[in-house]
Amino acid sequence: MMPPEEESLAGGGEGDGGLVLLQALKSGSTRKQGCDPFAQTQRSKLQHRRARINQQINKEMRMRAGAENLFRATSNHKVKETVALELSYVNSNLQLLKEELEELNSSMDVYQNDSESISVPMIPLGLKETKELDLLVPLKDLISEHYGEEGILFEKEIKEFMELRQAMRTPSRNEAGLELLMEYYNQLYFLDSRFFPPTKSLGVFFHWYDSLTGVPSHQRALAFEKGSVLFNIGALHTQIGARQDRASLPGLNQAIDAFQKAAGAFNYLKENFSNAPSLDMSAASLNMLVRLMVAQVQECVFEKMTLLCTQHDFLSRLQLAQEAARVEDVYSLVHQTMTQAHVKDYVPFSWTTMVHVKSEHFKALSHYFAAIALCDCPAASDAELPEQEKAFIQFHVTMPDGPSLRVLLQDPEERRKLGKAHLKKAIMKHEEAMRIHGLCKILRKMDILQEVLSFAHKRSLSKYSEIDHEEDFFETGDAPDIHPKTLQKPEIKSPNFSQVKVTDLFHRLGPLSVFSAKNKWYPVRRVHLMRGENGFGFTLRGDSPVLIAGVIPGGCAAEAGLKEGNYIISVNGKDCKWSKHAEVVQLLKSTGEEGVEIGVITLQGSEGPKAADKKAAAMSLASGLQKSNKENNRKSLMNSKSASTLLVWSKKSKRSKKSTYGVPFTAVGDNEAMY
Repeated sequence: MMPPEEESLAGGGEGDGGLVLLQALKSGSTRKQGCDPFAQTQRSKLQHRRARINQQINKEMRMRAGAENLFRATSNHKVKETVALELSYVNSNLQLLKEELEELNSSMDVYQNDSESISVPMIPLGLKETKELDLLVPLKDLISEHYGEEGILFEKEIKEFMELRQAMRTPSRNEAGLELLMEYYNQLYFLDSRFFPPTKSLGVFFHWYDSLTGVPSHQRALAFEKGSVLFNIGALHTQIGARQDRASLPGLNQAIDAFQKAAGAFNYLKENFSNAPSLDMSAASLNMLVRLMVAQVQECVFEKMTLLCTQHDFLSRLQLAQEAARVEDVYSLVHQTMTQAHVKDYVPFSWTTMVHVKSEHFKALSHYFAAIALCDCPAASDAELPEQEKAFIQFHVTMPDGPSLRVLLQDPEERRKLGKAHLKKAIMKHEEAMRIHGLCKILRKMDILQEVLSFAHKRSLSKYSEIDHEEDFFETGDAPDIHPKTLQKPEIKSPNFSQVKVTDLFHRLGPLSVFSAKNKWYPVRRVHLMRGENGFGFTLRGDSPVLIAGVIPGGCAAEAGLKEGNYIISVNGKDCKWSKHAEVVQLLKSTGEEGVEIGVITLQGSEGPKAADKKAAAMSLASGLQKSNKENNRKSLMNSKSASTLLVWSKKSKRSKKSTYGVPFTAVGDNEAMY
């Protein structure tokens, strides 16, 4: 795992990285822990307010549901009037809470870096909140009922899992926090395989609040828990990206990486989960978030190119103009997505306004850099002309009116005229960006955004005054739009779950290939065997657990009732669920004249005439063909799709290709040996 990094939160609050390390040292545990929920950093205060509003929204919604039920049920006119009045009061409260939460979700400045450099703020997401969950009784009951073990013996593992979930609710805003979420997400795979049978519910509800509206949702499906954690992984990446110092090259690279990973998390969620119960995880919302993250990556790429552009030549300026046009292009797409019917009423108005402002701002910048290239760079020489002609042909969406390209590039006056047209358009777009910015009360409070827009506008005005001549009697034309182009295309990076290695907390229950929620087996049988002249009379195969592959008729094993397909789980009281083939053989060979007691189980459905016929047919094949068939069987079984569904909200079926399920004993490819 990557080492945790200390975090310095914006606004002067102390970081929580050191606190996490201190808590771990005090407890003597290497397991990562969440932030102190009572630490008074600006970000934690914001999260506390979100949690409080979420609870109030939940309370008001319950009151509204009760009032609506009473309104429908009663026939008394006076009661109906009273209930209608109460409903209007509740709806007013809900609207006020929604507006307060929207303002919190628009508190972008809390998540920005504390650098003195001036840069356009990024849009981060707040984490989804969840309620505490007590799994102690449900898991103990299932362990006793399904696995036949004493549930009380697994209290330590259950509490460890619950502590991990509690820590995951308050991850630190750095790599350690991401690893904590990843660790919990990976543990959910084992929890799913161990305790969620396809035909039975565990009886617990997973409660999560919508990230933007605070509306609560709950489901029994573990997929809802997985999806919500995955959403928080993406949201945490957005916060990490927003806090980077984008005035430096390392900060820009880290911001690009964070936003690309955020886009990957949201895209993975959109493609692999369906029927979301909350709006923030609907396909339309996730599609909007992916596009927003890609746009923010593109913005960082433009800032990176600006930082790396040490040469102020003609071609470098054209390249910056096209990079800015590309940023405008992607933000325009995000704005279109945010104003669609399914998303318009859900996305905070400040987000939509910010995206619109950025679209106009970067369009203005593209025209500004085009003007700088034409007016500040010297006219092309005969040697430079071919290269500049090639670049300029692809620069505009439509070629500008006027003289030929050769004359335009070599005549300073023609370059000034076109540059003046670009500056005129830049000033118009700057003014439009400032007008849109003024329409949003929340954005007006962001001084840094106002400063960025004002600086860019004054710079364009200053340049226009510089190149404007009193004797200009021509009418400044309309500059054509600039063709968007980028040297670094954003990459959507899917989550790398294998990056964080985890161990199954409930591995004592046995290998998942056999001891899982989807398998059923008959009660454990204890069998006492005495070694005969030909040994115990059975053949063994496989590892963890070892399988009885064949039983010799008339032998000791046959007389004791052992059958082909039995799994050996203990030898003389020693647990052998995880034992290798050689270890079980050694235990059997070390027995004396008193014999040996072995514990065996049989999977339900693995016995019967069909299984025996299949085994007989397989043994009749040639050894080479047999080995090939076993290999093919293994591959086909590992690639098979699961037919199980998780209640209403579930992972899409194609995800089951990556699941690891138990391989039936007929597909085990280890060599058999007689004992």
